[in-house]
Amino acid sequence: MAPLKVLHVVGARPNFMKVAPIMRAMAACGDRFAQRLVHTGQHYDEAMSQVFFDELELPRPDVNLEVGSGSHAWQTAQVMLRFEPVLLEFAPDWLLVVGDVNSTMACTLVAAKLGVRVAHVEAGLRSFDRGMPEEINRVVTDALADLLLTPSADADLNLRREGIDERRIRRVGNVMIDTLVHGLAKARARGAHERLGLAPGRFVYVTLHRPSNVDDPVSLRRISECLAEVAARTAVVFAVHPRTRQRLADFALLSRLEAAPELRLVEPLGYHDSICLTEKAAAVLTDSGGLQEETTYLGVPCLTLRPNTERPVTISLGTNRLTTLETLHADLDAALVPRAAAERRQPPPLWDGHAAERIVDALLG
Repeated sequence: MAPLKVLHVVGARPNFMKVAPIMRAMAACGDRFAQRLVHTGQHYDEAMSQVFFDELELPRPDVNLEVGSGSHAWQTAQVMLRFEPVLLEFAPDWLLVVGDVNSTMACTLVAAKLGVRVAHVEAGLRSFDRGMPEEINRVVTDALADLLLTPSADADLNLRREGIDERRIRRVGNVMIDTLVHGLAKARARGAHERLGLAPGRFVYVTLHRPSNVDDPVSLRRISECLAEVAARTAVVFAVHPRTRQRLADFALLSRLEAAPELRLVEPLGYHDSICLTEKAAAVLTDSGGLQEETTYLGVPCLTLRPNTERPVTISLGTNRLTTLETLHADLDAALVPRAAAERRQPPPLWDGHAAERIVDALLG
């Protein structure tokens, strides 16, 4: 029997964590799959990307489209133009796309036009906020994909409400947790908190990068003031995205944060270091989707500085809660209250480290 040809697409770092366990699971099937990996280059920094490929044991991409940054329309168009000949040349049985970045939607559109079957990993997530570019990408991708691989029951329900045929929906669990489980021992061995002089359970881990938080000088000033105040009584480690650091400098906020004695500003972290800090933190403050899931699995309180989330299961079954600029200070205080181990919730169903195996079964079935 000829191997099933699968073309994987990644466009930004969050995609790497989702593709890595799937490629590993397919490789474990011997000659049943022929795989290729395309990096669109939607978000690309050699230093930031290479460490993720190394840590996640991902092969180097077979193709890098080198699209780079641009407006949503320009970037989507460039991905489509550059991806089409790659798809035609490999002629896969399945295009496998993950997440909700522009590359996900753009490559799905190309495949749908050419009659190539599309499998969407992390299908069905909805924030119900069309002001988020990612929400548009999710809706379009799910409407066109042939196989919708969902992480949780709420995602199934969202798709059914949109009229998606039940036969296209397959709940497989959260593949991000596969990567977390696979790398947890290495993450713990890194000892990132020790290198930064941080005591377990005695610091807040912060990552913020969304334009609504960092591009508005009023918002970023209020966030900075809150972090400086929290750092007066509890250590704070802030992994500062290059764009966020530039905004802090532009708005004359960097010096105050650098002067706070217990506030450590560090460069963006590799995957294992980030997981280590997440597990050892008393609480996490983020606007990232992935950290909402990772903290839920690890049982660490998480505050998400966004008006909504496409991952509501992290709130209903996990340790996540939404926060605002108005409530951030009080919410951080509440999150830092020590909790007994018995209070920690179990991860949602199928967040067990075996989602990639179920994805493989779905493609073979």
